[in-house]
Amino acid sequence: MQTPINTFKLALQNKQAQIGLWLGLANPYSTEICAGAGFDWLLLDGEHAPNDINSILAQLQVIAAYPGSHPIARVPMGHGYVGEALIKQYLDIGVQTLLVPMVDTPQQAAALVRASRYPPQGIRGMGGARASRWGRYPQYAHEANAQVCLLVQAETQAALDNLEAIVATDGIDGVFIGPADLSASMGHVANPNHPEVQTAIEAAINTIVKAGKAAGILTPDETLARRYLDLGATFVAVGLDTNLLVRHTSALAARFKASAPVLPASKTY
Repeated sequence: MQTPINTFKLALQNKQAQIGLWLGLANPYSTEICAGAGFDWLLLDGEHAPNDINSILAQLQVIAAYPGSHPIARVPMGHGYVGEALIKQYLDIGVQTLLVPMVDTPQQAAALVRASRYPPQGIRGMGGARASRWGRYPQYAHEANAQVCLLVQAETQAALDNLEAIVATDGIDGVFIGPADLSASMGHVANPNHPEVQTAIEAAINTIVKAGKAAGILTPDETLARRYLDLGATFVAVGLDTNLLVRHTSALAARFKASAPVLPASKTY
């Protein structure tokens, strides 16, 4: 058996736009519903959702039945904490594409590259477990490094200040802009649509694309999503399972009950 090709990484290299959905319900049943919708990628959130290794694994298993949707897992770490053991666990259960939040410096980015690669390119411990199908992919240890896709999040002013060096880091496949935390870092808490924040986001996308790396972002605002795609962003999440459920259940209740809660504003992460 051959080590699976990371089709998402290949699509990014070929500059093919990839449309995704953010998953925060941490449940394989709802994840399977979303996997059948036709998104190019699904983000399994280990940072702001109640996911652990077991729940991530269960969701990987259901997504595997829908090969058109590629699973990406966000690791619960950031601000200089590398978390080699956690990265190893995510990779060992079969995650091919990692999203790491709060990466502010090229030194942090380089450390993450090392943590996600087997020697000699890195320090990942040998033992692929499910990722190697328990040895049924005989060349996994030699082929895994090439199939790892490492995406880092730039979501502070410090990250933007260091963005050119971060994107120049060998082994970083793409940079995801985090609008919510970026707006807070820039002094516009809970206002990612502030003109200063949007100007910074557009400049960041330009820097990432100019460096030949993939730019990513999340927004449930269709106009903004299309704007980011036009600017050259390659992997764009256009919604969140939690947000979709909140909005549509509230709207349904409101159509029948005058006392139903007001719809919450869309949130970006």
